Amino acid sequence: MLTIHDEDVLFTALQIQQGVAQVAAKLNHRYQDLVMITVVPGGLFFSADLARQLTAKLSIDTISCPHTPGENENRSPIIFQQNVQLTGRDVVLVDDAIESGGTMARLVSYLTQHYQPRSLAVATLFVKAARRTIEIPQYYAYEVDTADLLVGYGLPWNDQYRNLPYIACLPASTR
Repeated sequence: MLTIHDEDVLFTALQIQQGVAQVAAKLNHRYQDLVMITVVPGGLFFSADLARQLTAKLSIDTISCPHTPGENENRSPIIFQQNVQLTGRDVVLVDDAIESGGTMARLVSYLTQHYQPRSLAVATLFVKAARRTIEIPQYYAYEVDTADLLVGYGLPWNDQYRNLPYIACLPASTR
């Protein structure tokens, strides 16, 4: 059983919802017609909360590139069953967070090379300060400076804890 202490919580449920609202406001200011591609499974919670606050005409699709939390190099296959036309459209990749940036950089490259969107951006709740540079617009609410493994609100450890309503540092005793 996972025991999270108050000092382990990085973002409360309220802070998460405030962050979602911040990212939605940025996207609403920029887009009138948008394709939102959710990186699954991690981005599901953020994407659902975000979509309900967007005012743009919205199409939704999903993409997957599974990886193990804590790994910096993700070489797993990209799985994308295109359901929405992307060519010539504004596309935003939505995920819970950018940690190392490796997976997101691969997804950005893949979509740019194969689908020629008019524009491509990334939206996440937070980014880690030490992430890789990705040369497209990034919309996020928080930047954190931690190397800790994080769980909750879509972030897993051993395929568990995604459903926590907050984001917390994973206690070392759990790993």
